[in-house]
Amino acid sequence: MEGQLRSLSSQLLITRISKISLLLSLLSKITTKFNIHTTSFFFFFLIRWQLFAKFRPDPDPNSVEMSAAIATVAALALPISFSRSSKISSKRGISGGFRVFAIIGEEGGSIERKKPWNTLFEVEDPRSKLQRSDGKFLDAYQALEVARFDIQFCDWKARQDVLAIMLLHEKVVEVLNPLAREFKSIGTLKKELAELQEGLAQAHNQVHISEARVSRAVDKLAYMETLVNDKIMQERTVSEDDVSPPSTSTGSAECMKNRQARRSLNVSGPVQPYSPRLKNFWYPIAFSADLKDDTMIPLDCFEESWVLFRGKDGKPGCVRNTCAHRACPLDLGSVHEGRIQCPYHGWEYSTDGKCEKMPSTKLLNVRIKALPCFEQEGMIWIWPGDDPPTASLPSLLPPSGFQIHAEIVMELPVEHGLLLDNLLDLAHAPFTHTSTFAKGWSVPSMVKFLTPANGLQGYWDPYPIDMEFRPPCMVLSTIGISKPGKLEGQSTRECSTHLHQLHVCLPSSRNKTRLLYRMSLDFAPILKYVPFMQYVWRYFAEQVLNEDLRLVLGQQERMLKGANIWNLPVSYDKLGVRYRLWRNSVEEGYEQEPFSK
Repeated sequence: MEGQLRSLSSQLLITRISKISLLLSLLSKITTKFNIHTTSFFFFFLIRWQLFAKFRPDPDPNSVEMSAAIATVAALALPISFSRSSKISSKRGISGGFRVFAIIGEEGGSIERKKPWNTLFEVEDPRSKLQRSDGKFLDAYQALEVARFDIQFCDWKARQDVLAIMLLHEKVVEVLNPLAREFKSIGTLKKELAELQEGLAQAHNQVHISEARVSRAVDKLAYMETLVNDKIMQERTVSEDDVSPPSTSTGSAECMKNRQARRSLNVSGPVQPYSPRLKNFWYPIAFSADLKDDTMIPLDCFEESWVLFRGKDGKPGCVRNTCAHRACPLDLGSVHEGRIQCPYHGWEYSTDGKCEKMPSTKLLNVRIKALPCFEQEGMIWIWPGDDPPTASLPSLLPPSGFQIHAEIVMELPVEHGLLLDNLLDLAHAPFTHTSTFAKGWSVPSMVKFLTPANGLQGYWDPYPIDMEFRPPCMVLSTIGISKPGKLEGQSTRECSTHLHQLHVCLPSSRNKTRLLYRMSLDFAPILKYVPFMQYVWRYFAEQVLNEDLRLVLGQQERMLKGANIWNLPVSYDKLGVRYRLWRNSVEEGYEQEPFSK
């Protein structure tokens, strides 16, 4: 099929040879008469031959030579005829005369061009610029003008013919070889792939930027909602103070009591005995890794002494740290076969508090108090209250992607509420922790804690820190590792590395707190396997706490003398104030806890 098309295209050009051969002699006379060098015609022929040979689909040398010959004759096809002229040009001194009949090629539109060839075949059709003069007699200059336009027409027509051949050849290739339509070089594919990857990366960046903007907008809306709700609360409080309708219902009295608790925040004077209602929660008291099979952990919780050990089945138990015989501290003894042995007379108790062995005397039915005790997610929990314990324990694991690097336990000489107040406040960091993690931090013009209207969690602005108070005594925080104001973004989601912290402030007594601290990272997992790294983490934790303790101890001393440590709260005290309101509502026995989800 391809050979037939080549034959047809050759015949199209050969049909013009008959006319061209008759006019060659006349062409030589014109060039002699008007001193026109034939070099220009051969140069034109050379261009046509190169164009034709370049796009010739058949690589056969004989066919190429034949094509060149055809192109040569086609290039010289000037439709000029001579006769005697009745008008002689005096300007050129030409004797004799001739006449030229302007003959323009056959009518027809341009062939549709393909984009890769636009620069080669974008030649304007000259017929639109030449005034038709069929049958008219022309002088020499007009004849030369006609000849020039004829040459331009031949150039345009030759390009159209070559383009037609190329299009026909391409159709043949598409029919015979469908794969040729999609053929691309490896270099082209690599370039296109690189462009696609670059575009995809830009799209991802735009998505991340949009997500960050939406997140910040949502947070700002939450903050505005909080301001509006607080304003409405204040206005309602003022109006209720001015006009208090009488009511005898207990529900109204309780509602008014709740409003009074929300309006006032007075934390002063000696710490009052803990309310039994505050004990009706699950409290973490130790890390699982610290309690071995043959060891015990003594601790205080709500001003009572307890001892923690593992039974025969490996499960933990928590019993009162006092022997039923002579009130000897059990933690001075040892653990034998899953029972804790009193060092005084060897009485042994199981994890449920029952005395199972009394050496040198008759076994009596004796039992000491034991607390509900469970182990979950690397922590040991107890329920110190009198109400039945809830069926589920909260989860305190770090978010996905974090690894635990340090678990530290400390006994601190401050009331647990004061320590929670300190942990829930970040605005003090650039003033207090100037030798540790906040060294070199600038002081922001405004510090805000953005949180929903009814919530105990949110994030600090401009610090990249998410924080949550989780009842009854836990603080969880996720920190973007960088300096404030010089971060990848204003939220932890826009930071590449993070530190996650858990602080458990167990109320040991009214002037003592058992602090459980867990630190996790989402980077540098190799640090877990560095020898003695646990001591390094403990050293840093103690350095940070010591910066806080000197302040909190001063607060506690003045509070015991009657000073109100929450005398004038401001906007960045929001989370600490909400913790105090929650604690007051629990201790006073409100049916509905504030800020509950």
